[in-house]
Amino acid sequence: MNVKPMEDRVIVKPLEAETKTAGGIIIPDNAKEKPQKGEVIAVGPGKASDSGTIIAMAVKKGDKVLYGKYSGTEVKIDNDDYIIMRESDILAVF
Repeated sequence: MNVKPMEDRVIVKPLEAETKTAGGIIIPDNAKEKPQKGEVIAVGPGKASDSGTIIAMAVKKGDKVLYGKYSGTEVKIDNDDYIIMRESDILAVF
């Protein structure tokens, strides 16, 4: 993939949604919720502060993250689905 995010943006590959509940009930495709977990694929250099210095990113490539349900912009690159979002849309790293 030759896409590089700008400033404080990251590219996240959503992890597959659960297909079964904890009780073993299989969830059909049309009832699955949007995934909120993903793996960071690429990270921008960071946002420039008012003084012009670059603020380093807290996440790095390979981190597994939790993000808001409607965060970022969904894009398709090389037939794979990704989400491009700002680092501030990431809620946690696990």
